[in-house]
Amino acid sequence: MLCQNCNKRPATVHWTKMVNNKKQETHLCETCAKETEELDFGFESGFSLQNLLTGFMNLQHDHESGGLSKEKQGSGLQALQCDNCNLTYQQFGKVSRLGCGSCYQVFGEQLKSILRRIHGSTHHTGKIPKRKGGNLRIKRQIRQLKERLHHCIEREEFEKAAQIRDEIKQLNEELE
Repeated sequence: MLCQNCNKRPATVHWTKMVNNKKQETHLCETCAKETEELDFGFESGFSLQNLLTGFMNLQHDHESGGLSKEKQGSGLQALQCDNCNLTYQQFGKVSRLGCGSCYQVFGEQLKSILRRIHGSTHHTGKIPKRKGGNLRIKRQIRQLKERLHHCIEREEFEKAAQIRDEIKQLNEELE
């Protein structure tokens, strides 16, 4: 799609605006969008996936030096380095890629905190298709019930624990 203003360059800025209950869509190239006084998206700042991931790692990317600012790096993180590929945590912060399989063990704790912040959990749960995932759904439900059962037993809520035990038993019978 070409820019609606100059009709020369591809439209890379798209926005929709409602005026008097009527939808107005505008498609402009970056140059024309910069000239429009109506928009101020800060094109100069430059969004990148690298900056996003660096932010999740609690590291401040220093645009002038192209590295990570020293004040945001913990002294323990600076010392972390993979014995297999020699990748440091600072280098990982720059490139947002691990060097080898051993990096997962070396940077494991830091990766867990990053994943927890991004996804809300360190375990992948994913989605289960309704038609194909019947057994998987039941197994997941059993796993969740077993966790609840364990908590009930710890809190000495034995009546609730017995109900959960019966639910688990019924679900196990459905699997067979």
